Amino acid sequence: MKRSEINDILSKADAFLKGFGMILPPFAYWPPDRVLGPAGDVIRDRGMGWDITDYGEGRFDDLGLFLFTLRNGTLADLRQARGMLYAEKIMISRVNQLSPMHRHILKAEDIINRGGGTLVVELFASNAEGGIDRAADITVLCDGQPHTLPAGGRLGLAPGESITLMPGQWHAFWAEGADCAIGEVSTVNDDRTDNVFEAPIKRFSDVAEDEPSLYALVSDYPQT
Repeated sequence: MKRSEINDILSKADAFLKGFGMILPPFAYWPPDRVLGPAGDVIRDRGMGWDITDYGEGRFDDLGLFLFTLRNGTLADLRQARGMLYAEKIMISRVNQLSPMHRHILKAEDIINRGGGTLVVELFASNAEGGIDRAADITVLCDGQPHTLPAGGRLGLAPGESITLMPGQWHAFWAEGADCAIGEVSTVNDDRTDNVFEAPIKRFSDVAEDEPSLYALVSDYPQT
């Protein structure tokens, strides 16, 4: 993706979220050098902030997702089962923009339609090897109510509705009717190691620097 395209997506996403009363925290608007400096140590260490991905495929309108991580605990806390064991994200799924089939190794998550169109979630269970089971039914919770679907079944979430996904449950999602503002509440999130995709794709985008960054992305943070 070009940096100019990313900057445009960031600006439009911020306005879209504000239209649903979703206001980002102050650090969202820090200039890149502040986020990448000492003041941003905790933000970078926990993978908080702006995140845009086209999964390395260069087709953001068809295959992509906007995310902003508001808060995140640490894997060290998760390992000792005490401390900050949770994370929270805001996402935007555009109409017919696929977030591709994947599962998580450790993360359990609630995905909540916060406004806009219908959020469609396609679901599969895992087989014994961790791959997709294309024969087995899958049971998920939606706002505390169990729903059992056949392999590849789809749930449509209206604004206000949510789905709980456990580790190993394969899922893909997209918006229908209108773009969706999405909330995610989960256990500690590590996007660099905890995503298993069905297709051989990347979690983060390759960026062509054709103009200065409006804000730093999580993928811009140096890895230690």
